[in-house]
Amino acid sequence: MADEYCGLLSREELLMDVKVLGISGSPRKGATDFAVNHALEYAGDKFGAHTEYFSLRAKNINFCIHCDYCVRKKKGCIHNDDMEVLYPLMQEAKIWIVGSPVYHGHLSAQTKAVLDRTRALMAKDRDVFSMKMGMGIAVAGDRNGGQEQVLKALTDFYIINKMSPVGGGVFGANFGGTIWSGDRGKSGAEEDQEGKKSIYKTLDRVFNLLQGV
Repeated sequence: MADEYCGLLSREELLMDVKVLGISGSPRKGATDFAVNHALEYAGDKFGAHTEYFSLRAKNINFCIHCDYCVRKKKGCIHNDDMEVLYPLMQEAKIWIVGSPVYHGHLSAQTKAVLDRTRALMAKDRDVFSMKMGMGIAVAGDRNGGQEQVLKALTDFYIINKMSPVGGGVFGANFGGTIWSGDRGKSGAEEDQEGKKSIYKTLDRVFNLLQGV
């Protein structure tokens, strides 16, 4: 697919047309916000991609109640909340960067709610996310606090929705980006040099795949 496009556009033009959506799944301002924004800055600075940031902090996003309104009506979700802002961003972006803090060894409730609510778009078009690429960033206060569990959950979500999950490969970024904040919020995340490298490696892999490299 990338090679077909490259026959019409230069690789630089192809990358400049790419939209990257970063979603921070933390209810607090701090480490996860930093990690996702840092990833977006890297994608913009190195690859020239268009970036969009969406934080779940202070947003009104209801849980999916499995009422099947979206399946029966095919008019979106029964809830009218801040997902209405996020839905078009999800559809427009070629690459998703979903960052979640680790809560009890798993995704935050806010992140999970957003993933569940994508069902409303899938009910209208089962291929709505097809051919998109997704990576994850897991942020934890503990060095070994469940980061891989979070990344596995995001990988499962991407696969289920016909997206291509991307990790950074062996030696530091196996399943995606992992940040250790040491329970010091943004300052702790900023100091985690190895964690930031895992984000860079994963994004490099995302854009290499996009270019067919």
